[in-house]
Order: sequence, then structure tokens, then C-alpha cells
Amino acid sequence: MTDPGSAESDTGDRESGDRDSVSGNSVSGNAFHGSAAFQVGDQNIQNIHHHITTHSAPTTVDPLDTTDELARVVGAQWQEEAGLRRLLEPAPLPVRWRLSERKVAGRVVGATGEGAGRARFGPLPGIGPATQAQLRDGGGMVELHAVYGGLASGRLLLVGAPAAGKTAAAVLLLLDALAHRAAQPAPADRARVPVPVLLSLDGWNPGEDTATDWAADRLTREYTLFHGRGGRARARQLLEQGRISLFLDGLDEVTGKLRGAMVSALETAPFRLVLVSRAKEAVLTARKARLGGALAVEIQPVRPADAAGYLLNRLPSVPSPAWQEVTGRLLTETGPLAGALAGPLAIALLRDVYGDDDPVDELLDTARFPTPAAVENHLLDHAVVAAYTRRPGHPRPRYSARTAERTLRYLAARLTQEGARDLRWWHISGWTDHRPRLIAVWIVCTVVCGPPGVVMAWSLHATPLINVIDVLAAIAGGYGVARRVAEFSEPQPLSSAGWRDIFTPETVRSGIRQWLFVGTGLCLLLPLVIDPGPPIWLLYLVTLPIGFSELLVTGRGHKILSGTPFLSAGSGRSYDKVREEFARPQVVDTRSVGPVDVWRHHIGLRLFLGLLTGFALALYIGPIIAWAQYPLLGAMFALTAALWTGATSVLVGNLAVTTTLTAVQLHFEEGTPVRLMHFLEDARRRNLLRATGPVYQFRHARLQERLTARSAPE
Repeated sequence: MTDPGSAESDTGDRESGDRDSVSGNSVSGNAFHGSAAFQVGDQNIQNIHHHITTHSAPTTVDPLDTTDELARVVGAQWQEEAGLRRLLEPAPLPVRWRLSERKVAGRVVGATGEGAGRARFGPLPGIGPATQAQLRDGGGMVELHAVYGGLASGRLLLVGAPAAGKTAAAVLLLLDALAHRAAQPAPADRARVPVPVLLSLDGWNPGEDTATDWAADRLTREYTLFHGRGGRARARQLLEQGRISLFLDGLDEVTGKLRGAMVSALETAPFRLVLVSRAKEAVLTARKARLGGALAVEIQPVRPADAAGYLLNRLPSVPSPAWQEVTGRLLTETGPLAGALAGPLAIALLRDVYGDDDPVDELLDTARFPTPAAVENHLLDHAVVAAYTRRPGHPRPRYSARTAERTLRYLAARLTQEGARDLRWWHISGWTDHRPRLIAVWIVCTVVCGPPGVVMAWSLHATPLINVIDVLAAIAGGYGVARRVAEFSEPQPLSSAGWRDIFTPETVRSGIRQWLFVGTGLCLLLPLVIDPGPPIWLLYLVTLPIGFSELLVTGRGHKILSGTPFLSAGSGRSYDKVREEFARPQVVDTRSVGPVDVWRHHIGLRLFLGLLTGFALALYIGPIIAWAQYPLLGAMFALTAALWTGATSVLVGNLAVTTTLTAVQLHFEEGTPVRLMHFLEDARRRNLLRATGPVYQFRHARLQERLTARSAPE
């Protein structure tokens, strides 16, 4: 079935769109528009679930070319994720399903459309219509894909018990759907096979956005193929044409009232749909709203023979007596261990925790492990140590098991305290007292940014009183910057942009036009007022920052200028649809975006642009003073302006910097790693965490619960 371990996805990206608002545990405006690669290879230190190719975007986009490229990106993304979850090993655990007997959907004939005339969705090329007779006996992944491709209603509801492997089954079904699409030799047939995309339902408010609008926004944020001008419109068009099918996970993670609204809104969605949910929550939702025409299939418990075969395939040809005893008991007896191993999660944990020669038969002791839950808890309690134990042929873990467990316990306890499953790295700064960071930033800014102004006053032979005032001003300025850094102790919307979205041809042309217009105007007007006027080269030099500010204000970089003197005019407005007309990159970087991508983007691009903003203000002030007085004074003014403006733009506008400072603070207070983001990515690669969009989640809700229970002081 998938590697038992990845069991099911319990959450999702709770971004609510491009709106800059915060409410409850959800944050709006968490849109990342940059060009970043979802982590995919061993060198992609973050969740970079997927990385594909870069190509030039044609002026006229062929929808088939767009869907083919999307299929490649999605395929790379989920091949990578399936590999990390060990779903594609040579002998994976088989997935079995049957029609659900729970009251979660309508009649089967309503889904198959037999005798009802025209079907809502015709069968996909190479797949026959799904019939009641075919569905009666259930089946495995091959049969499940046939149901997905031949169901007349196009509505498949995938349910099961907690840790049954529902999300793993959805991932495998998605990969099968992509393989079937790629196998179509004729472009016309391939165009009829939609590209499956797996998204989390968290963050969708059906009262504000239709299913198509919400999905188009999510596609725009998570796939750079749809970035830039017209990207959202292309995504929406493909959805409306049924060229994309959605696999929606996390229905059981949203509130009951919202679940019903989502199901009702999905009734009229124009695309094929696979909805994943725990069975209990699906039944509760169906009492209020039922997805019309849906066929409900339920993932079945793992058969003892399948579990034994899966374990034996990973052992030596002659297993140890302990393993022989365990696998033999699975085939002949029932008990707590057999009950626990009916779920993929426990099977994966058993394989991870116990080596070839370990005493795995201790789990057969019913006095120590009287229930399946006791067996599962024991395995969960040893999962972190097993993941960070060095294995032959593998590199030494970057972190000790003790450090890893201490860190994961802390993270689990914080998320549980907030009632959340999503670990948003940009919210970590709210987990600690901001005063130590405030004091540290205050001291650093005062010491680094203050001396140039003091030296400048001293060089002008200022009076002692002026020197004292200048020192006090430096202290006050440092405190002002620090106070703005402290604002990140509250949840912040994650809005960002890639350099190709900021420095697009149109925004660059707009900045150049503004610069030439203002510079030329000054060249014509100043000689009428000042005689002799400044040299022409100086006027064009000092007006260059105005062109730079115009470039950022008209594009997706407008927030970087917020609060910067002289340069922030017009940047207080939120990004709107009109500005999107400027954000069309010439090169489309077709990748999917993960947490580390977004973090690196803030550390890199936004840090650079913040410093560039400081330089722009220095260029605005320094040359004028140098011409009017003397060069050294202008240089000192320019340096002072650059330092203070750069500190304000970089520290105040950079969530990654604040998160990094918080990680250092947590290292001293909680013993977590200094490079916390690197640790999170390492934990994901060890299958303790997973990534959904730009957020992390624990591998399974049960792991978070156990770590939380063990986080109390010993």
C-alpha cells in the first residue's frame, strides 16, 4: 500500500489566499509568488518537493503544452514525496478497498450513471465506464484507477479509519493517473486526460470563493508555471475545461460547519474530484451536506498475510528467530500486535524501529503490550531515535537522537497548544518572549548604524550638546528598528515575490520612464531657479532611486518599500489585480514551492532588496549634500541613510531574519538546533515530518500526540 508509514495526510496548507489578514489560527495572504524549487534532491535542503525544467514561455500558450508541463511538475513532485514515504519500493504494501457501507454518499447508480442517459464525465481514453458489477468486489490500485477514470459522476470519495493509508492511496492513484496520461500516444487523447493535482482543503472559505476560484489561487501560489501575468486566468481556464482534476485532502481537518459548506460548493465544480477524509468526519458531514453523485470507497485494514510478506521482503533470506516468530504469529493468531499491524503506520514503524537482529518478539508479550494501542505507542515512542540512529551505508545524522527528540517534542507541544497541525515557520517568532531579540537588535543597530552619524557631527565640529543629541538619536533609532522587529511576535501573513516577478520587463520599463521623466524635468526647471544649477549627471543620479521605487511600487515588491522615507509613496496599497498586469516573467520557472524555498527566498532575495533600498536612499541624499557642501559630508550622510534604511527594510520586512533570530533564542532556551529550518528539512527526509505547500506537518497526528505527551518535564 504505500509505505505504511506515510499513512494519511492530516492537514494541509491553510493559506487563505492573497488577502493580508489574520484570524484565529489561520493566516491569509500566505502567497508565495517567487521562482523556487520544491525540494527534490539530496542537495535541496528544504522541502523542495519538486523540481522540473525551465523554459521560455511563448507569447501564445498552448493549453496542451501547459498541461503537459504541469503533468511533469506534478509527477516530479509526487514521485519525490512517494519516495520519501517509501511508497514505491520494489514490493510495496498493497492497497485494498471496497464500497463503503457508511452513510456518506448516495446510491451507487447515481455515481455510475447507468440507465440515466448522458454521463457528466465520459470515461477517459483506454478506460471503460464504471459499473455496479465492477464495483461490487472492490479491488486494489488498478481497479481504483479504473473507477477514477470511468466514473460517470467524476466524484470519488476516499474514506477510511485514522492511519488507514488514505493519503498514501491518493498519492498512488495520482501517480497512476499521470502514468495513464503519459501513455496516450495521440495528443487528442492525452488532452482528454486531466492532470491530477493534490491540494489540501485548509484555507478555503466557500462563502468567499467558489471551488474554481480557490483552486486557481492555490495553483498560482504552489506552481510557478502559473505565476505572472495571466497565470491565474490560465489556471482557471484549465479547471473550467476539466483539464485538471483535483485530489482534495484534509476534509476531516476543518470545522464541521465549514466541511458542509465545502461539500456543497464542490457540487458544481466543473472538474473531476477525489475527496479524502476520515470515515467518521465524512459521516458527520453527510448529515448536513452530501456530495451529489459521489461514490464512496473505503480503504481496508492490511491483511495479516500482506503485512507478513511486506516485512519478510525486507529481511534476510533467513530471518532471525525473533522475526520468524513475529511473522509466523501474524499468519496464525490474532492479538494486540496483529491488531496494531492492521494499519500501515504501525507496519512502517515496526520496520523502522527494529533491525534485522533486534528483539522484535518482545512485542508479543501481552503483559507489556495488552492492546494494539500499546504496541503503536511503543513504536511511536522509539520512532525518533530510530530515525536518527546511524545505519550502515548511510551518512552520519546531522543531529543526535537526543537533540532531535527534544526539538520535535517542543514543536509538537507548541502546535498542540495552539490546536494546530501545520507548522508555519514564519509563526515561530511568536513562540518566545520577544524582549531578548528586541534588546539584541537594539544594541546591534545602535552600535553598527549610529557611529557614522556621530562621526559626521564630530567632523563638523559640532557643540557637545549636538554630539550628545546625536548619540541619543542613534539609541532611539536602534530602539525604533527593534520595536518594529518585535511586531513579528504576532502571526504575520506570508507574502512574497520572486525576482522575476519583481523585475519584469514592464516594471523595469516603468521605472526607467519614471526616472527619465523626473530627471529631465529637473534638468529643465532647476536652471530657471538656481544659477548655476547642479550638473546634469548629478540630477539624473539623484533621481535614479525614484525610478527604483517606481519599479517596486508597480510590481510585487511594493511591500519592501513600506515605511522607507521618500521612496514609499504609493507602496502602502495592497497588491491588486491591476498590478498583476506588470508581473509577467519572460521565463517561466516550472517548479513547485516548498517551505525551505520560501524561507531561502526571504533570506536571499528580500534581504538583498532591503539592502538595495538602503542604497537607493543613500544615492538620493548623498550626492546632493556632496555637491552643495563637500564630498566627505555627502558620503557620511549617504552611509548613515543606507545603514538605517537597510536595517529597517531588512529586519522589519524579512520574516526569515526574524525566524532565524528566534531560532538562536530557542537554542539557548529550549536546546533546539540553531539552524532550525535545516533541522526541519532533515526531519522531513527522515519521514518524521512532511511538507504541504510552505508548511510542515508531523508524519501523522498520532506521532504529534505522543511527542506532546512526552514533552512534560521528566
